Amino acid sequence: MPRYFLELSYKGTAYHGFQIQENAPTIQLHIEKALSTLFKQSFELTGSSRTDAGVHALQNFFHFDTELAITTKHLYNLNAILPNDIAVKSIQTVADTAHCRFDALARSYHYYIYQQKQPFLNDRAWFYPYTLDLSLLNQAAALLKQHTDFTSFAKRHSQVFTHNCNIHISEWIITADQQYMYHVQANRFLRGMVRALVGTMLKVGRGQLSLDAFEQIIIAKDCTKADFSTPPHGLFLAKVIFP
Repeated sequence: MPRYFLELSYKGTAYHGFQIQENAPTIQLHIEKALSTLFKQSFELTGSSRTDAGVHALQNFFHFDTELAITTKHLYNLNAILPNDIAVKSIQTVADTAHCRFDALARSYHYYIYQQKQPFLNDRAWFYPYTLDLSLLNQAAALLKQHTDFTSFAKRHSQVFTHNCNIHISEWIITADQQYMYHVQANRFLRGMVRALVGTMLKVGRGQLSLDAFEQIIIAKDCTKADFSTPPHGLFLAKVIFP
């Protein structure tokens, strides 16, 4: 049976995450409803990357199998059915064995922080009005690439076979509109990992935590030592990278 990859972007503010949940609005629920409304049959979707409640995505994917001939001409109708905060960007046929989760080589996330009150950013970045040292933030970010076990930055009871992740990119930059942005790319991420990394590195950037102490948190493999208080609305899944 032919397989399709569906590429989408969304603002996650109104949703309880990416994947189907009982009695809660999710991105997957709305995509499945839109597809079934348009094509008059049910669809079983497999997601590429889960995002938590309130987290956004510039790019994410589902795949599904169907005998229907779906083409780019259906994009307009599908987007007309979907809420304004979810957009389907493309639908394309792929190999029958292609898998949007397991075939992904890496994923990139961005976390945004702004420091002066901005009414148009309050649901897409974190208002954090404290003095930060960009050099210290980047020294902390660079340390992450020297390690692979990120148990300290995974939420409790994460059901994973390993806490090892290979981080390829880890850097802080100042954007053109003067936001702090953390960019991280890795082969895989743990539940809550990016927000915990950001929250803990910010303590370094504020001078509340030394670089040595930050590295000891990584080595400790103890999630009680990291800062998970970072809110979800500053986080974006930016890109899913396939072969």
